Amino acid sequence: MIELGQGAGQPKAGDDLIKDTTEAGFMADVVEASQQVPVIVDFWAPWCGPCKTMGPMLEDAVRAAGGAVKMVKVDVDQAQQIAAQLRIQSIPTVYAFYQGQPIDGFQGAVPQSEIKAFVDRVAAQGGGAPAEGGDGLAEAVAQADELLEQGAAADAAQVFTAILGEDPKNAAAHGGLVRAHIALGELDQAEAILNGADAEISHAPELEAAHAQLQLARQAAGVGPVEDLRARVEADGGDHQARFDLAQALHAHGQTEEAVDQLLELFSRDREWNEGAARAQLLTIFDALPAKDPIALKGRRRLSSMIFA
Repeated sequence: MIELGQGAGQPKAGDDLIKDTTEAGFMADVVEASQQVPVIVDFWAPWCGPCKTMGPMLEDAVRAAGGAVKMVKVDVDQAQQIAAQLRIQSIPTVYAFYQGQPIDGFQGAVPQSEIKAFVDRVAAQGGGAPAEGGDGLAEAVAQADELLEQGAAADAAQVFTAILGEDPKNAAAHGGLVRAHIALGELDQAEAILNGADAEISHAPELEAAHAQLQLARQAAGVGPVEDLRARVEADGGDHQARFDLAQALHAHGQTEEAVDQLLELFSRDREWNEGAARAQLLTIFDALPAKDPIALKGRRRLSSMIFA
């Protein structure tokens, strides 16, 4: 990551999915356009070496999404007011906007696998989805997911295993098998399966979600009684640890929306508490939920509005 203020270079030209914009065009090209499809904004500068490396990888991932997302490039030297409003302090910085609001983002150069996972995640929030291979396997994945939702985790695990026998790099099936073992309470087995994923799919959104679910499942083992923790928070609203513990307990008992509310309240009170623990926990919960889940969508927007306020 490079601090603003040095260098030289030129970004790769875009196409109909990728365009440059200015301060005057930002509202139309990003905020208004994101009402229809997610828009990924790449904040760069001609002098930024890492930008010239990451930019083309981001463009390739956007094109591969087949129109599920668009990309807009913003030269921070020519759009200093926008950069200031969004608190862009170093580049490369990438934000994703959907329905007029920032929903995700990252700073600094990251590997191509993480860029692809980011674009897939953003595309899914807008209603798109990465291809999964043959229709037959995709249908089998859907059937296994339905079994898992119905509580038949052992049956779902068998179906996911069979799919992986046909396609060992099927990210949806691999993530599903991890989730099935989590549902069965077999957390060590779930972790072993997760760690055994092929490197090509290790950063796929399905496996990132499964990893987040595994983290939350391990946390659930040590949570205290919800009512005791709620009483502590009500007695002292400034007891950040009690509020954080309450959020964990609520999530462990299936009260995800209230857990998110408590973490957002903690973030609003002290975003830096315990090295940003509230934000990290929120992102873990959001990653564990389906991309289009209303709790995740609403929560990400509320968090973004606090960050960019």
